[in-house]
Amino acid sequence: MTDPVLRITEIFYSLQGETSTAGLPTVFVRLTGCPLRCRYCDTTYAFSGGRLLPLAEVLAAVEAHAPRYVTVTGGEPLAQPECLPLLHALCERGYRVSLETSGALPIAAVDPRVHVILDIKTPASGEVARNLWANIAHLSAKDEIKFVICDRADYDWARFQLDQHGLAATGAELLFSPSQGQLEPRALADWILADRLPVRMQLQLHKYLWGDAPGH
Repeated sequence: MTDPVLRITEIFYSLQGETSTAGLPTVFVRLTGCPLRCRYCDTTYAFSGGRLLPLAEVLAAVEAHAPRYVTVTGGEPLAQPECLPLLHALCERGYRVSLETSGALPIAAVDPRVHVILDIKTPASGEVARNLWANIAHLSAKDEIKFVICDRADYDWARFQLDQHGLAATGAELLFSPSQGQLEPRALADWILADRLPVRMQLQLHKYLWGDAPGH
């Protein structure tokens, strides 16, 4: 059988900047390509280019860092069908594997051992119509649902979705993150507290440490 080949933008070792594992040393595998164009995207360099690597080479690059945690991200990693065998192979090697996905593509075929970080697109992202709500049925308590909040209208919309789609009932961690440079973090914190929302507010740790530099 031919080894799957993936188009890779970068593989690097850094601290996880978001989610419930924020601060933990992690290997990131950033796949190239994304069908979405969110207005606040900070990884536009991953839209194109990259290099073609056989799965075995990707796994060897990950193993070289001897990690416990591996995050597969993009772009939109699920835009490449070969992402699925990559996720499976990483799980088989005993890593704790997370997948950062836009929520615009189906997650049903993702290895059940993978921790899915589902990024639900808000109106201010410009891609709210791309949300694939059927994905919610495939989430469980090991997974996380993320909203990037750009303004008060985004916040009110996201708060409505919590109830509309029964997101708390999935058991998944619910994450609200202010879009850097668009929403003051303290404003989001005040809104969450005022409404007593069952969510975790998060800031992007990597941006405070390294800005938007690739490889972090």
